[in-house]
Amino acid sequence: MNDSKIINDPVFGFIKIPRGPLLQIVQHPLMQRLTRIKQLGLASVVYPAAQHTRFQHSIGAFHLMSEAITSLQQKGIYIFDSEEEAVEAAILMHDIGHGPFSHVLENTLIHGITHEEISLLMMEQINQEMNGALNLALMIFKDEYPKRFLHQLISSQLDVDRLDYLRRDSFFTGVTEGNIGSARIIKMLDVVDDKLVVNSKGIYSIENFLTTRRLMYWQVYLHKTAVACEKVLVNTLLRAKYLAMNGEAVFAPPSLQYFLSNEVDAAWFSQHEEALRNYEMLDDNDIWSAIKVWMNSHDKILSILANNLINRNIFQVEVHENPISEERLEELRKEISKKTGIAEEDAHYLMNVSVIQKDMYDVNDDRIGILYKDGTIRDIADSSEILNIGLLSIKIRKYYLCYQRL
Repeated sequence: MNDSKIINDPVFGFIKIPRGPLLQIVQHPLMQRLTRIKQLGLASVVYPAAQHTRFQHSIGAFHLMSEAITSLQQKGIYIFDSEEEAVEAAILMHDIGHGPFSHVLENTLIHGITHEEISLLMMEQINQEMNGALNLALMIFKDEYPKRFLHQLISSQLDVDRLDYLRRDSFFTGVTEGNIGSARIIKMLDVVDDKLVVNSKGIYSIENFLTTRRLMYWQVYLHKTAVACEKVLVNTLLRAKYLAMNGEAVFAPPSLQYFLSNEVDAAWFSQHEEALRNYEMLDDNDIWSAIKVWMNSHDKILSILANNLINRNIFQVEVHENPISEERLEELRKEISKKTGIAEEDAHYLMNVSVIQKDMYDVNDDRIGILYKDGTIRDIADSSEILNIGLLSIKIRKYYLCYQRL
């Protein structure tokens, strides 16, 4: 009997999924839901080929995890078969709780509960269905397992999650500068005192990884057009929710309707078991189906926003170094109101102000230990010739003003 399934991945080639719990997870409906959720949300408005899914990313991260485990075992780091399977199961499921369009749902249709917390609820559900086969995977995921370095492989500065998405997003966007040497970084990993470290021979790969990550953030994830498009979507959902909560009939597929018609937060999730079921049925398609219908809504604001999304009429964006003055916003609200004929107090639906900050290196957070031949370990900031820690620690903060093109 064949003992594994093979997936052909455009980034890493053939990826083997062993039969047993790992294959069961891959085939589970909650994992398959990720095939209906795009990894980069609305970034395809800038990079048309960025159509890859969260499922593809999860499989890629699983592949890098199995490579990392093999590499560490070859260095004499003792990892039991049960631990290997558990950490691979955990990375397969690490993004399972993501909603449609990345982080758009958080703080629009759902409040006070993160996708990581929802991931955990879903993992616990799958674990129950698999009669506790994932107990160890959950312990590692929650960082409750004595071998802390296993959790670091899932979530840390050098986790395989980042190694996959930087490489994959670079591949599908065509932003070739984002192509990191994930294989070399994995070969350079080691464990000292239960912490992941990088062999000093890998220092250039780590420098490249950190600069690449910064580049990918500003050029892809925080690209001003993609940010503006996301704001149109957020405002569309907020308007639909406002109407639904005020008793207006708003078309939506049942799972989306649930979140438009209820104030869903962490407490709601714990008190209503149908909340998770509805969330599990929600994917990108529900949102697009609703938006197409909303184009003809009798509500002018909802109709304008829905037409913006379908016809790629993206908000105008201004990027400022300093906060935007209240006078400028007031002026904009008046202009939008005048030109669209909507009330001034509703003009905020056709604009948005965001403060966006992304540091390349956070001294408190981004600690990556470099292991030298003599056994000493130094932080990357002190080891690197090109990473000037003073420069890197400067907070880059940008103010995005997005508004309806008039």
